[in-house]
Amino acid sequence: MDILIKAMAQNGDVRIIAAETTGMVSEAARIHGTSPTATAAFGRMLTAGSIMGSMLKNREDSITIQIDGGGPAKGILVTGRTNGLVKGYIVNPEADLPLNQKGKLDVGGLVGREGNLTVIMDQGLREPYVSSVPLYTGEIAEDLAYYYTTSEQLPSAVSLGVLVDTDGSVKKAGGFMIQMMPGANEHIADIIMYRLEEIPSLTAMLSEGKSIKDIISYIFEDMGLEIHEEKVPALYCDCSRASVEKALISIGTEELRKICDDGKDEELVCHFCNTTYIFTNSDLKKLISELESGK
Repeated sequence: MDILIKAMAQNGDVRIIAAETTGMVSEAARIHGTSPTATAAFGRMLTAGSIMGSMLKNREDSITIQIDGGGPAKGILVTGRTNGLVKGYIVNPEADLPLNQKGKLDVGGLVGREGNLTVIMDQGLREPYVSSVPLYTGEIAEDLAYYYTTSEQLPSAVSLGVLVDTDGSVKKAGGFMIQMMPGANEHIADIIMYRLEEIPSLTAMLSEGKSIKDIISYIFEDMGLEIHEEKVPALYCDCSRASVEKALISIGTEELRKICDDGKDEELVCHFCNTTYIFTNSDLKKLISELESGK
């Protein structure tokens, strides 16, 4: 079962958020029909969105992460919430590339490296907080670590992995974020970085049967690891026929009439969950009538 863990170590000097997201990423790949490389890129972003969303304080808050490096993916967007729920889409889900020189899925090539990583935090204020950094590698995890270290002044280590099987299915997926809190001992940071360099990859450890708890416990052995919270990361979408109807109304009477004059039904698809909403010509005429009558 998918799980997200929030923990502290070294008497509160280190914050850890880790998640196993195999089920969530599998479902997203199925819904969006992603290629193997797109599955890896999209899955990393969804895992990151779930981890970052869980760091928010209030249930109504949300965080949106956008990455576009000019590659064949044409951009990926995810939105996470404090309860570990996440939604997102990849603009070109069928984009794929040959394996890279290391024999691995070329996520950096698919995303591209000439662009930006943008983070938007909506905490109910008049304006959302928006911060953007140039892409560091296009591999996503390193770009997020760069974002936190430069924009948030929080030295961070981020690992994100999606292991795609030969049949295109998701074998394992997960990730973790480790952050040094203000005033933390630099010596501890050095020890953690050394351990992260020495351990196998995250997906390799998950494939060996280790749970995300096992992995975090292994990294923080003898550092007083304390798990404070557990959640279940999952996909969500808050679209509805009513919200799509509002979007149609927002384009105005004139544009609606142009659509209606074609005499065809209007088919609208949600980017996040691929749900299709059909508005018949009669539905469109009714919306126009309501707009004109001021209802």
